[in-house]
Amino acid sequence: MTSKQSLPKTNRASYESATVTPLDGSRVEIIGVISSSEWEKYRPQALKSLNETVTIDGFRKGNVPENILVAKVGEAAILEEMAESALSRAYVEIAIDHKIDAIGKPHIQVTKLAKGNPLEFKAVTAVVPEIKLPDYRALAATAIKQASPKDIEVTDKDIDDAIVRVRKAHVSHEGHDHAKMTPEEHEKSIMDSLPEFNDEFVRGLGSDFTDVEDFKKKVRLMIGENKKDEAKEKTRLGIADALTDATKIGLPDVMIESELNRTQAQFEQDIERMGVKLEDYLKHAKKSLEDIRAEWRPHAEKKAKLQLILNAIATKENIKPDQAEIDAEVSHIVSHYKDTDRERAATYAETILTNEKVFQFLEKSEK
Repeated sequence: MTSKQSLPKTNRASYESATVTPLDGSRVEIIGVISSSEWEKYRPQALKSLNETVTIDGFRKGNVPENILVAKVGEAAILEEMAESALSRAYVEIAIDHKIDAIGKPHIQVTKLAKGNPLEFKAVTAVVPEIKLPDYRALAATAIKQASPKDIEVTDKDIDDAIVRVRKAHVSHEGHDHAKMTPEEHEKSIMDSLPEFNDEFVRGLGSDFTDVEDFKKKVRLMIGENKKDEAKEKTRLGIADALTDATKIGLPDVMIESELNRTQAQFEQDIERMGVKLEDYLKHAKKSLEDIRAEWRPHAEKKAKLQLILNAIATKENIKPDQAEIDAEVSHIVSHYKDTDRERAATYAETILTNEKVFQFLEKSEK
């Protein structure tokens, strides 16, 4: 949406007219009118709603006579309740008619509210920003070519280091007062105590290994797979950086705040698993919540921006997961997090599966 729109209304009867004007910051302003005959239809619903919430001595909730209820809450409160119901329906239908891809809750201001008159209002809402995609295939191909083949090479040193780590894990610390040692002395005492690496030691690690050579072969394969995963992640980060750097998007604040809220929730869960509460962490770090949210903000902006880009590529290339894939992922999520809402899990599952398919598509750009 790039200019003011005042479209003819459809066969819907919830509003009389609406004019939509783009604002900065990926927002739009809606100036709307609802006829008096339409919004006054909501009076019985408003009276019923107020009747169920207002407490008046001598009457049960929901059974207060209308004249007593009006005297108690006032006619203005009833009109406001009516307006709220009418606006809820009208806003949704205006968004559909004018193809407004809204994000978050709108800020709605009633500008005229009088019995027997049209209801007039102004609403401002954030919208999904318009995206002009760069040549994402070329950007992905360049990022892939810049990946180093050495990232997946398994060297003899990698094997030797793995063997040392395994031997260290089986060192006995009895008889050593490590508290009185320097870091260098501590390391030397461990190295001097390493068990001999032989077939007997290897077989003691489990039934997966038969001898030293078998161990080295399997460890080489394991390290190779880990390096491939790390290289893949590094390449994807390169693709993501290239896409976000080449794409200009006016992110609405509501998207950034939403991403910050997710980051905060995850952070709180992570530190609580370690037995630390957020307020204790902040006190120890000598920071306020606003301080760390400010630190997170650049990352949140980039993450929100990348998601919009991936969504746009998915739409343009018609990339989407099958329903069976979504259902399987939801079942996996619910099995690990019993209290998860299935609808939210489905939305999350569809997003991560779509993102994966978009990256797989981009990774073929080099070929």
